[in-house]
Amino acid sequence: MNANLQPSGSAYFLDASKPAVETHTLAVIVDNEPGVLARVIGLFSGRGYNIDSLTVSETQHDKHTSRITIVTSGTPSVIVQIKSQLERLVPVHSVADLTVQGDSITRELAMVKVAGTGEKRVEALRLAEAFRARVIDAGTTSFIFEITGKSDKVDQFISLMVPLGLVEVARTGVAGITRGPEGMKS
Repeated sequence: MNANLQPSGSAYFLDASKPAVETHTLAVIVDNEPGVLARVIGLFSGRGYNIDSLTVSETQHDKHTSRITIVTSGTPSVIVQIKSQLERLVPVHSVADLTVQGDSITRELAMVKVAGTGEKRVEALRLAEAFRARVIDAGTTSFIFEITGKSDKVDQFISLMVPLGLVEVARTGVAGITRGPEGMKS
């Protein structure tokens, strides 16, 4: 093969000097009106961006605004592009990157159903206590635990429940907010 050939755009020519993929949590204040969520999601799907987590809720009823929290990943330039394109959407009031704003808190809630008896049941309860998960439903052969925390804590708890009889998981997605007395502009 000729050493002067330039690699094509093929995935087989991976460039180790490319910027690493980063995960960012974005908080977006939008008008609470029909179709807004579809427009935001359409921006992501139309450009091939992935959404790892998505939560939406009305936050100011009197102003008819909602907060969308999106966890997405990409190179630093892709993250800048996502924020820029979100800011241009008409129903968007503001976009904050909680990852770069510094001191922020993110949490996720999950309900985890585990079926088992005997030692597996005892071990599931012991681990739940260690992770500060609450039992919100119990039967003679199963439990439903509620766990809240950072996503990696929830992931770890779920992975430990797999060999103990994990049946089902329901997750809310990430919610995030910055520390301090200032709120996000709307």
